[in-house]
Amino acid sequence: MKKNKSEIPRQQKQPKAAKDELEELRCRIDNLQKEKDELFAKLQRVSADYDNLQKRTAKQITESISYEKEKIIKAILPALDNFEHTLQNASSVETVDVFLKGTQIIYDQMLDILKSLNVEQIKALGEIFDPVMHEAVMQKTEPEQEENVVLEEFQKGYKLNGRVIRPSKVIVNKLKSNKSDTQEKATENAIDEYAIGDPE
Repeated sequence: MKKNKSEIPRQQKQPKAAKDELEELRCRIDNLQKEKDELFAKLQRVSADYDNLQKRTAKQITESISYEKEKIIKAILPALDNFEHTLQNASSVETVDVFLKGTQIIYDQMLDILKSLNVEQIKALGEIFDPVMHEAVMQKTEPEQEENVVLEEFQKGYKLNGRVIRPSKVIVNKLKSNKSDTQEKATENAIDEYAIGDPE
């Protein structure tokens, strides 16, 4: 039986098409392999950079804290020196006033040091009580003063960069309200009326 002429080219075309498709797939696999290798190399570099960044950041934080501590200590040392001189000369001081002036100078110097470090005292005496800035340790009643005014300050409060780091401990004025007196009297009257009106 003779083969049909039209069948021969079809058979020859099929192996060539499969060969081309196979070549194309190999090419795609090679490209994907290269892309994978490049991405893996990038990932390794990013991972190494991140590890280095973590180590460097930790070191910078430690150095920064150490530097700030040193800065604060250096700022306080002159005041400490003045305390030492005052105490050494205390025996030769003829009057208490001179000793007090020396102590006041050191106190002012300490406040200046704190100001240079952005630390400020919280104003409390005569101010309206603010629970953010003040801590009430006691209440007093002084009728000539306003309600909730700070009457006394036990311990000064401080802010660092505007944030409270220690509230002032204070005594607050608490006036007896007229309403409560009226209510107490009304309650007493109601009890008395009830007692009188009770037949038993």
